[in-house]
Amino acid sequence: QVQVAESGGGLVQAGGSLRLSCSVSGTLVGAKTMGWYRQAPGKQRDFVASITNDAEANYADFVKGRFTVTRLRFKNTLILQMNSLKIEDTGGYYCNARFMAGPSGDYWGQGTQVTVSS
Repeated sequence: QVQVAESGGGLVQAGGSLRLSCSVSGTLVGAKTMGWYRQAPGKQRDFVASITNDAEANYADFVKGRFTVTRLRFKNTLILQMNSLKIEDTGGYYCNARFMAGPSGDYWGQGTQVTVSS
């Protein structure tokens, strides 16, 4: 019954900004960790940023100083503010909600496309 939905993707010029959001529904408990993953064409899905239910944030090196992840206090809602976007940031951005250890505890959205051009 758990559903994960992303929104906010689009086309943006290099150096610009986008804000992605992720909403989790169908559960009465909060996710232990929520995170963003990026998948470019022909490549594996890579970690971008995450935040725990105790507001402990973690970032991949290639987005530090440019992206900020925020989790709203009373909802399973995740925000990714992306600034100074680069062409290399292009890809599908997927939201993950983890409720327990192991792959059975992970839920994924369908993704939202981000395209950065010069």
